[in-house]
Amino acid sequence: MNPFAIERLEPVAAFDSRGTPTVSCEAALAGGARAGVIVPSGASTGTHEAVELRDGGTAFGGRGVGRAVAAIRDEIAPAVRGLDAHDQTGLDARLRDLDGTASLARLGANAVLAVSLAVPLAGAAQAGVPPYRWFAAMGGAGAGAPLLPLPMINIFSGGAHAPSGLDVQDLLAVPVGATSLPEALAWVWELRHATASALAARGLDAQLVADEGGFGVPLRDTAEGLELMTAAMTALGMRPGVDMAIAIDVAANQLRADDGYLLTAEGRRLSGEQLIAEIRSWCQEFPVISVEDPLAEDDWDGLALASRALPETQLVGDDTFVTDAGRLRRAIDAGIASAVLVKPNQCGTLTGARQVVALAGRAGYATVLSARSGETEDSWLADLAVGWRTGQIKVGSMTRSERTAKWNRLLRIADQLGPDAPYAGRSALTSRAALDGDAAVAFRQ
Repeated sequence: MNPFAIERLEPVAAFDSRGTPTVSCEAALAGGARAGVIVPSGASTGTHEAVELRDGGTAFGGRGVGRAVAAIRDEIAPAVRGLDAHDQTGLDARLRDLDGTASLARLGANAVLAVSLAVPLAGAAQAGVPPYRWFAAMGGAGAGAPLLPLPMINIFSGGAHAPSGLDVQDLLAVPVGATSLPEALAWVWELRHATASALAARGLDAQLVADEGGFGVPLRDTAEGLELMTAAMTALGMRPGVDMAIAIDVAANQLRADDGYLLTAEGRRLSGEQLIAEIRSWCQEFPVISVEDPLAEDDWDGLALASRALPETQLVGDDTFVTDAGRLRRAIDAGIASAVLVKPNQCGTLTGARQVVALAGRAGYATVLSARSGETEDSWLADLAVGWRTGQIKVGSMTRSERTAKWNRLLRIADQLGPDAPYAGRSALTSRAALDGDAAVAFRQ
């Protein structure tokens, strides 16, 4: 008997952090090990993402997952029974062949990902190793010792995550000067609390948080949020751009209106060129070292222009790349962006996500492993970042348990690896200013 052979899959409907139905699945192996996952779901989604299977109708506003659960129970489980948990590539190929569509629309990317993740977690349990060791052994990009990632941590939220907040989706703290993961998290904790005090002084309620735990307060504009964060750094004795920096998720798809971009909270409409100029002004005035999705997902010419206009900034593609190797390869060939956001549920399988991480590494692009706004209490994302050596991770803020589950798992891994555990830190970034340590000078020029 092969103890790593898949014996059973046990799917059920569950709920994500927004209270929306999602798919949960436990995998049981012949050797007795079991492990389960609850798959996340995004609110700000790219149109090229793999497709979740939803029930439609009136129950749960049409968002039920009974059909996806049935797909695992009735089709996927019999088709993968007996496969070896070590063979992730074979498992995911079987799942894709079974579905038969490029977007996984027939069985549902939510059903497929639940199986693609539950099986390797059960394999790790069967082998008696932590999941990050199992993920590393799968052949993830960047062979070698486990690597603790540089965190991007949400401070302010807007866009699809906090409709009453900023027009852009996220303003995030990046502790570029910290020398360990525990120190990085401690620094951001200080910054978040200092920012909360500044909000209270302005009569704003810091208890108003968005989907990912960031402050969802109504600010005048994006610049005000950047000002608050930079002032909080200075008040704490942190050097802006040297000790602590800022990342912006513009999520420009959410701002797209006809042939331009609408900043609803500010009452302004901008062209693509004007939006790039606005972003550039933020990068020059504040310690911004990373910008995600500055323009809409299929505006390839505009993204090329943004890449030329922001040479000192790590430019991250999310909705543009949707964790798809083909779209990333197109960007690499055109010199667009310098980093890719990796979300396993965008492509539907662990193998697909791993291929994107590997391709990015070969091309010199940074990788930022990311959670979704509709998250779950699972912590496998932390193990994936460490095992695949992605270098950066973005899971939300430091409140809400579906977020802290990932930070707490990383702290546990850091403790297990010991005081000399490799930590990516500033070196994980692709912006020249960040790599040179000159961001404090660059953003004032």
